[in-house]
Amino acid sequence: MQLYYHRHFEKQYRKLPVNIQEKAKNRLGAFINDPFDPELNNHLLNGKYSGRRSINITGGLRAIYEIKDNCIYFLLIGTHSELYS
Repeated sequence: MQLYYHRHFEKQYRKLPVNIQEKAKNRLGAFINDPFDPELNNHLLNGKYSGRRSINITGGLRAIYEIKDNCIYFLLIGTHSELYS
């Protein structure tokens, strides 16, 4: 599967502190190796993100993605309250 980052994801990522960006890189690397690694807490979303999935980056930081046409698109990254409120 090909992996893509939406421009919103990239913009939000650049605003993160450098140490959190490093954590995100590590978690995305873990995702590539095993999308269902228990540390990622990969789960299906409902509500306004119905049909998309989320992984944990840190305790409060999440990355939302979707799978379309055999490609993975990371759409958003942010805190739980930023994304789900």
